Amino acid sequence: MSKARKKTVTAAAVALAGLCILAGAPAAAQSTEFEPPRLPSGNPDLNGVWQALNAAHYDVEPHIARPALQLRQGPRSLLPDVPVLRLGAVGAVPGSLGVIEGGGRIPYTPEARARQEENQANWLDRDPEIKCHMPGVPRATYMPFPFQILQNESSIFIAYEFAGAVREVYLTDVGPAETDSWMGQSVGRWEGDTLVVEVTGQNDQTWFDRAGNHHTNQLRVVERYTLIGPDHIQYAATMEDPNVFTAPWTISMPLYRRIEPGARLMDFKCVEFVEELIYGDLRREPLPR
Repeated sequence: MSKARKKTVTAAAVALAGLCILAGAPAAAQSTEFEPPRLPSGNPDLNGVWQALNAAHYDVEPHIARPALQLRQGPRSLLPDVPVLRLGAVGAVPGSLGVIEGGGRIPYTPEARARQEENQANWLDRDPEIKCHMPGVPRATYMPFPFQILQNESSIFIAYEFAGAVREVYLTDVGPAETDSWMGQSVGRWEGDTLVVEVTGQNDQTWFDRAGNHHTNQLRVVERYTLIGPDHIQYAATMEDPNVFTAPWTISMPLYRRIEPGARLMDFKCVEFVEELIYGDLRREPLPR
């Protein structure tokens, strides 16, 4: 084989390896013989502090890196909008292949897609995360903050570091949610070794990410938590909302156990952090903005 041919083959192999890495191809298959730790009831023990490590909190859909979360049209390309310009690289968005199964986009109706694009163009004013509103489900799972599952024989409780959000997973049917709320009502059941949680009764104020992806109060989320290793949960969530989606769609990702000594949730009750943003203009002598 000629030197030129060898170089071409080598370059192709390197490129293919890079694509496999970008696509998340595993270096080795996960063992199918993993036996999860169990509680006396026989159900897998999900207790622990967990965290997602991906870019889904920026945008659950596939996307290239972009210079800011809120953009404006420049002379030749999109540029950071004026309100976020000084954030520089800190306010940029890393690229991602997305977390939607099949690698596609959210199946919005045309009107709902237009609303998503409008939300994205007005991110700074509209994203509920900025105002420290509770994130809802599934967004709470993949924010860049850990969360803790507390489980015993008869109950499951999930606490999130962001905004001090919490939710109880009822293991018996408690009927329809009495009212809409930020975190909704969660009812769980076991299907083999997988915890399945149906979440209903969420209000229409939460987003799925920082890209303006949205829903109405008719959203129904079905989550699935499966231990695939001692320190890994395979997480999936299927969304249905006939008001904005033309079909159900599913996200999936691994969750990682925080294994450092003393791993715990820290205090991030951010309401007081945004008081100046929301109420600062009500000061007797407002501070410069």
